[in-house]
Amino acid sequence: MRSIRWAIAVAACLSIAGCVLLTPPEAPPVAVPAPDLPPPGLPNGVAAGDVTQESAVLWARAADPGVVTFTIQLQTTAGTGDDPLSAPLTRTVTEPLLPVTVTVTGLSPAADYRYQATIANGDSAAGHFHTPAGEGERRGLRFAATGDVRGDLAPYPAIANAPARDLDFFVNLGDTIYADVPSPAVPKQAQTIEEFRLKQDEVNSTERGLNTLASLRASTISFATLDDHEILNNVAGGAPANSSRYFAENSGLINETRLYRAGLDAFLIYQPTQVETYGSDADARMAGRPRIYRYRTFGADAALFVLDMRSFRDEPLPRVTDLDDADTRARFEQASFDPARTILGADQMAELQRDLLDAQQRGITWKFVVSPDPMQYLDMTAAPDRWQGYAAERTALLRFIAEEGIANVVFITADIHGTVVNNLTYQEGPGEPQIPVAAWEIAVGPVAAHPPFGLAMFLTYLQLGMLTDADEAHYESLPVRHDSDDTPDDRDDYVKGLINEQMARFGYNPFGLADVEAGEAAIEAELLQGDYMAGHVYGWSEFEIDATSQALTVTTYGIPAYVANEMAHDAEAIVARMPEVVSQFVVQARE
Repeated sequence: MRSIRWAIAVAACLSIAGCVLLTPPEAPPVAVPAPDLPPPGLPNGVAAGDVTQESAVLWARAADPGVVTFTIQLQTTAGTGDDPLSAPLTRTVTEPLLPVTVTVTGLSPAADYRYQATIANGDSAAGHFHTPAGEGERRGLRFAATGDVRGDLAPYPAIANAPARDLDFFVNLGDTIYADVPSPAVPKQAQTIEEFRLKQDEVNSTERGLNTLASLRASTISFATLDDHEILNNVAGGAPANSSRYFAENSGLINETRLYRAGLDAFLIYQPTQVETYGSDADARMAGRPRIYRYRTFGADAALFVLDMRSFRDEPLPRVTDLDDADTRARFEQASFDPARTILGADQMAELQRDLLDAQQRGITWKFVVSPDPMQYLDMTAAPDRWQGYAAERTALLRFIAEEGIANVVFITADIHGTVVNNLTYQEGPGEPQIPVAAWEIAVGPVAAHPPFGLAMFLTYLQLGMLTDADEAHYESLPVRHDSDDTPDDRDDYVKGLINEQMARFGYNPFGLADVEAGEAAIEAELLQGDYMAGHVYGWSEFEIDATSQALTVTTYGIPAYVANEMAHDAEAIVARMPEVVSQFVVQARE
């Protein structure tokens, strides 16, 4: 049982400030064919993001000071156009860890573009993307979503197949770095702006002959949001700075502190995005702060809503550590329904509701809400850090979706290091009945973050004394594989059974979309491969909308999870792992 006990020690270490994990000596680089590696002068490659039907932000980081020149051309079936869309756009690099961006305008909807960044020594890197379809068009759509990228687990073979999937866009759902986990770039909690930039550079750099993240970013449009590990585990930007010993300031909010701003600034400059801010008329905790929220449409196929769930949230409630203590659970539920508590901030909540209604009124079929933390009910062990810990606002949003008849809402989330799919319900208050809503959620990822969801949940139950040594031995005896059989014959099935047992105690739905008695709120879904939970892999999920039927097919790819010392000692085998389908299901669009 050494592997389980070691994982417990790792989990415990990561929860202690100042704890440093000893890493084995770095293994020699492994030669892996990678024809699309960025050149030395542009080590993170290029990216395009914040794209609309008419504009895009182009991004690059040069390794040395000097001028970066961006060009962009329209691609047709005959190839790349001879003439650039506009005159070359240049930016001057003064600090090598400070990327540069340019905004190009005058683009056409539903068009293909190729762009290139070049530096003075001749090094260049190219990328391409599709602009979204125009108003009312149904062309179909294919995009990817994942999250949770630890620098000490680079490179990232779990997403190696994504660049070849001809994606319309890619969403990174947060924990784009782990600033609080030691890694080769910064072997401690990042503190300075330079250390946060080094962490961001690390995940986008070539390691062991592989740079899958740079390849993915160059192959499509990127959207991103942050979660907690861009700054600090479980950080709450709207909490008082003096509520946590990690922040030196004794007044103001956490989102005003030096540490928070350093992490957020590094996140923003390493994304291809325009930096927007909330106006002076916004809520006090939001006024003048960066505005990460985005609303983008892709013809009549889909709308995308990207949320910021860290910058403005209130301080989390105390964690429930005894699931058998009814009084503790009741106090948590009562506190979570405090209407004064927020996870989004008043202005962002209003924006989301307004834009969901707009998408419905414009006849857009699918509405994808990108939420870094889960909306679905899981058990209570980590509820304070999810929507579940802000139950009044959770109910307000789901009730709004139900009462306004907003169809085909999908919450795409991450943070829990695994794929978990479920229907959504809400309560009007503590202890009230669960009300089904015609919306559902898929938690996706991780690219690489240990421990994966299945192992993490097993360890949690083990640490809480809910499992025995015999249970531990049984778990370790099970194979790590994925099927749709409900018999607990693999680790996913076993852990899913443990979690569903706990959720049944609280009246929550078991994992999955099929066979849920939800009346008019039922989801018409069919499981094609695997299961509605994949909890022991690193990977990503693909979402594909059929242009004619508007049916949505969700395919999750994965590789067996690994830890840093495995990569150090058996890198060649791990880098060679190719993502395979571990889950696939289809959901019919509602009228």
